[in-house]
Amino acid sequence: MTLSLDRLERKLGYTFKDQDLMVLALTHRSFAGRNNERLEFLGDAILNFVAGEALFQRFPMAREGQLSRLRARLVKGETLAILARGFDLGDYLRLGSGELKSGGYRRESILADALEALIGAIYLDTGMESARERVLAWLTTELESLTLVDTNKDPKTRLQEFLQSRGCELPRYEVVDIQGEPHCRTFVVECQVSLLHEKTLGQGASRRIAEQVAAAAALIALGVENGND
Repeated sequence: MTLSLDRLERKLGYTFKDQDLMVLALTHRSFAGRNNERLEFLGDAILNFVAGEALFQRFPMAREGQLSRLRARLVKGETLAILARGFDLGDYLRLGSGELKSGGYRRESILADALEALIGAIYLDTGMESARERVLAWLTTELESLTLVDTNKDPKTRLQEFLQSRGCELPRYEVVDIQGEPHCRTFVVECQVSLLHEKTLGQGASRRIAEQVAAAAALIALGVENGND
């Protein structure tokens, strides 16, 4: 185990003073009652702060909504899982027998959660500067590839990426009314988001357009966009 962790530390670019923190960060809840969930919570907060700070400095002319969308892309589970696979993190995870049999060491959510837990562990091990330095080093390629053009995605995509970055369920869309003659219809769609108490509405000449309008309304209701972005 020590040799394995030494190899992982070299891949991460960080050597733990307290290696027990590293072991805990690699321990899934299926393995033991004392697991990485609390460290994941801490690491997620640090990751969002460091990513937000980096974007704030990198894009001085960007609006709040644009920064929020860029951060959602940067910290989403898919991005973290790709980084984790680059470290071969799955080979070091401590998983219960059920997760091992079902291939949990390859699962995107487990890999992303473990990487966030490692960020939390680094913070507890040597402080915020170490955590910031590692996060920025790991995200260098992704940060450099981002441009404000990335914020021109359609509202449905932006809403989905925002929710995914926070581990929430995807939005659900439902056509609740169709008005007008067959050649000139207006579709009314409801968008249900777990973070909102009320559904948002959208209207349009097609179901697709109505869904986009409802998604845009949801982004405004969530405070991600202000309607002027």
